[in-house]
Amino acid sequence: MHPRRSLFLALALLSACAAAPPAGAATGNDPLLGGGQGAASAYLVGHVAMLEGDVAFAAKEFGAALGRDPSNMLLRQQAFLTCLMSDCTEALPLARTLPGNQAAELLLANHDAAAGNWAEAQKRFAALSGTAATEKFTALMRQLLVAWAEAGAGKTDAALATLQPYTTGARPQFLFVLHSAMIADLAGRTREAARLYTTAQSEFGAPTLELARLLASWQARQGHSGMAAATLKAAISRTPDLAIALPALVASAKRPVIRNAADGLAEVYLALAASLHQQAGGAVSLAMVRLALSLRPDDAAARLLGADLTAMDKNYQEATRLLAPVPATDPLVGVVRLHRATLAELSGNLDEALHEEEALARDYPNRPEPYVAQGDILRSQHHFKEAAAAYDKAIARLGTPSAVDWSVFYNRGIAYDRAGNWPAAEKDFLAALKLVPNEPFVLNYLGYSWTVQGRNLARAQQMIERAMAEDPSNGAIVDSLGWVLLRRGDVAAAVQQLQRAVELVPDDPTINGHLGDAYWATGRKLEAFYQWRLALTLHPEADEVTRISARLKEAEKALGIPPTPPAPAGAPAAGK
Repeated sequence: MHPRRSLFLALALLSACAAAPPAGAATGNDPLLGGGQGAASAYLVGHVAMLEGDVAFAAKEFGAALGRDPSNMLLRQQAFLTCLMSDCTEALPLARTLPGNQAAELLLANHDAAAGNWAEAQKRFAALSGTAATEKFTALMRQLLVAWAEAGAGKTDAALATLQPYTTGARPQFLFVLHSAMIADLAGRTREAARLYTTAQSEFGAPTLELARLLASWQARQGHSGMAAATLKAAISRTPDLAIALPALVASAKRPVIRNAADGLAEVYLALAASLHQQAGGAVSLAMVRLALSLRPDDAAARLLGADLTAMDKNYQEATRLLAPVPATDPLVGVVRLHRATLAELSGNLDEALHEEEALARDYPNRPEPYVAQGDILRSQHHFKEAAAAYDKAIARLGTPSAVDWSVFYNRGIAYDRAGNWPAAEKDFLAALKLVPNEPFVLNYLGYSWTVQGRNLARAQQMIERAMAEDPSNGAIVDSLGWVLLRRGDVAAAVQQLQRAVELVPDDPTINGHLGDAYWATGRKLEAFYQWRLALTLHPEADEVTRISARLKEAEKALGIPPTPPAPAGAPAAGK
């Protein structure tokens, strides 16, 4: 989501009913009112920084604007929220000047909780209010936070009673059941915690890693180490990028994830950050991550989520800083190091990224993930032969491949294909399909490649149709189906599919070029001409530029149209 849009969503979700400004003060409806040219300049620079994803610099500039226009409430809110999201020291003092601001009250309540002033923290949490649009979210957060404040004050019965309306009945709410289990667990109420953890697990089904860590910690501390290992392994199987951490997570399973009530509060913020990530934009999630870290700064899971959110805005330096405090003893440090290497590559430091992956490969001599990541980095830089060699090393560490390993063969196949070794690529795609017969990416890549080569067209169409059954709204797959239909002579069906593909991915040069080919085949030559000319403006790959330019020349000659100026080629892609 766009950073500026995310900031306004953060203002909507995390602000409520700010106190009225003093008489005679600026209303804050327009940040450019009052303060003169200096405030306006700093405000605009702050907004540009937000557009570029640099929240720390935005906080500095909004702070400067506020210094020149201190009564401007909107500026104060923006300065506070950007300070909160970038973890600058001014966040807490600014929070004290924003009574009624939801995010400010949360930070102040966290400060009370960290100081052991649970009564004041509970009071702040209980007073949280939102707008009509955000009250449902606020009510959910309020109940969970109040319960943990009660638990922090030693009032376990009251804490469980606060959540009880949401943990009983025909459809108990998962998040409330889980936090009730953690509260009972922290209080030493073994039987009650066991019942609630079991309910939470049954309500959620396949666990996320964070849920798996909570459940496995409980299981291991109750003497069920094998069950704890199975719980963690099941969660990792759904997110194989985290597999490098599995041995350390199993070894540390007996360590409580929730050590005190402040950790419980942090867990609330982390859960909300993860759930809001796809719903309300990165700024709200990042604010929640920062609230979690204000209570539990050693939380590697929160730091990983925060780094991902920050990297989405292309602020790779800040993402790297977020991960820096994670110690080598943390169970998730392998995942953190993989992320650091990726961030180094995204920052343009390819040598640093590859060096880190080699160090990881030495430190984790039985794990394939470092070489998988190295292959991914090399492939993204178009070093396809070197990428294939890295994937070779990863596959050598797999032992007997399982379904979760399909992507290693698929990615090596792409590297071989781009390096010009199609026989090896084809072998890898077929190997990937043996592991996951209905994986749409593999079906589409192999089916499309055969179509381009004019080979196995009937089988290619069957593969692409299976891929589309798995992922019917994927524009690349719809394009592949249209292309194979065209190659097999079903022109009318090809036009229909390719028009739909263009609707799904209107700025793809290859898809637009294919639609031009289909139009030409039906005799719609002028439409084909304009479609090909449009495709050339979308920066196609070099081979597509050559192909489409040749078709345009053919059309110009047939239609008597002046020659089209040549268009520059785009960068080669890693595969269709």
